[in-house]
Amino acid sequence: MALGSSSLSSSLRFTVSDRPTVPTDTRASVQQTSSTTRVYSPRLRTALVLSGTGTAGAYHAGVLRALHEAGVKIDVTAGRGIGAVGALLAAIDGAQDLWASNGLWQGSRTANLYQWRPVLRLTARLLGLALTVLLLPLAAVVVGALASFAAYLLRVSAVPSDAITTAVDQVIEWALSPAAVLTWLPLVVAPALLLLFALQLGAFGVVWLRARRHRRIHGGLWSTLLGSPIDAEAARDWFVDGLWKLMRGGASVAQPDVKDLGQRYVELLSENLGQPGFRDLLITVHDLDGQRDLAFALLSEPHRSLFFGGETGPGAVNRSLEALDLAGEPGHCGFDACLAALSLPALTESSLVSFASSSSWRGETHRLCDRPDGVGRLLDEVARAGVEQVIFVSALPPPTGPHGLSSGRQDGRGRIGETLSALESAAERSAIASRTPLFQAVFEIRPKHNPLGPFDFRGCYDERSDRHQTLAELLERGYEDGRVQFVEPIIGASGEAIESDQTRSRTGYLPDIRNQE
Repeated sequence: MALGSSSLSSSLRFTVSDRPTVPTDTRASVQQTSSTTRVYSPRLRTALVLSGTGTAGAYHAGVLRALHEAGVKIDVTAGRGIGAVGALLAAIDGAQDLWASNGLWQGSRTANLYQWRPVLRLTARLLGLALTVLLLPLAAVVVGALASFAAYLLRVSAVPSDAITTAVDQVIEWALSPAAVLTWLPLVVAPALLLLFALQLGAFGVVWLRARRHRRIHGGLWSTLLGSPIDAEAARDWFVDGLWKLMRGGASVAQPDVKDLGQRYVELLSENLGQPGFRDLLITVHDLDGQRDLAFALLSEPHRSLFFGGETGPGAVNRSLEALDLAGEPGHCGFDACLAALSLPALTESSLVSFASSSSWRGETHRLCDRPDGVGRLLDEVARAGVEQVIFVSALPPPTGPHGLSSGRQDGRGRIGETLSALESAAERSAIASRTPLFQAVFEIRPKHNPLGPFDFRGCYDERSDRHQTLAELLERGYEDGRVQFVEPIIGASGEAIESDQTRSRTGYLPDIRNQE
């Protein structure tokens, strides 16, 4: 099957068996210094962790481009939220379709992602129309009063104004006459209200029928009618179409349904694990019904057996409820679960995923979505997958200090995005600080400044530069940050040392390539 992209792997790729034996005391010393000293080794199992919501995916794409051009070895791609998109494509050697001129983040469809639900937008327009028509008589009185005052000023200034005064009087008389009000007011307001009622009734019917297939509806009528405010369907369709475009290559084949596409994806990745450009995959989502995080993974051996093994001891967690192997029975619903990473809690409708009847969930249908503060759980699962060093990518800049505040957003989606970004930023800092000892090295790539919120797909105004900044600029910023923050100081500056490590590996020493902050 044609994929149409080159490998993200390079000559720096090593297998697990090629890694030198590391003395215990050496590994411990590396872990103790990893928070202050950057240590990179191509021999270590490396994970690319993508975290973020909405527009953060464009930044991920730019960073992936920088890593791709530098030939950085990646063994595992992991993601939460919009990071699942980059992880899924990079796992099958398709990262180029993220930043290409006709790729996912360069197309015009991104402008329509995570908009207000269509029923809410149309409802707002219809209510605005009805309210405007109802206020027309009052507006006519106000305009007439202003016009009469203007005519009075003209009369005082000795300017002929009889014609103006007469015209104003005629307009007011027509607008407020019983015949006119009873004629044009119902003709405009009544159809708008009837259309609004029909729209809401249709929306209720769709929600009710969809819910009846899985569970009873609970809650009031208005909550059912209005539902979640933001639409995630456009984001799911955008990703599914982009993935199918990559997988089909140049073939003219009809696009399958989502479940079939997901099964094909799983088969493609399973059959090619270990080949250049194909990587282990790990995605985390949150189960609203199970009240726990779920980790969907497709891993190569021996990491697969260790990852899905059960835990022992007091307070042990049943891994079969939380860790699902895409190469096994959960594969038929795994892609649906990955799409659930694009659903936002409370803001969008959650994704309904039906588990296999033979699974630990006994064929139940659960509501899955992203958890903005679930990055800590993602890093835990990455460590369990045998990862030794992490390249962590986030579109959120470091928190500001004193005198670094900006004015708050006044638009609805902008204010929601501010809240999500604040929650994610705090969760990322806490997760990295507490999980760094799990790895020999953690490399962060994030922008120093990013004015775009999670839902600013059409760009937004930047106070610092006093201009409109676009999504394309965020992608380019990711590319520059990937080069400046990782490729040049870590890979470029250490290239000679990495090459020499290939000859020193026979001595059993751990390659220790350091870059002081």
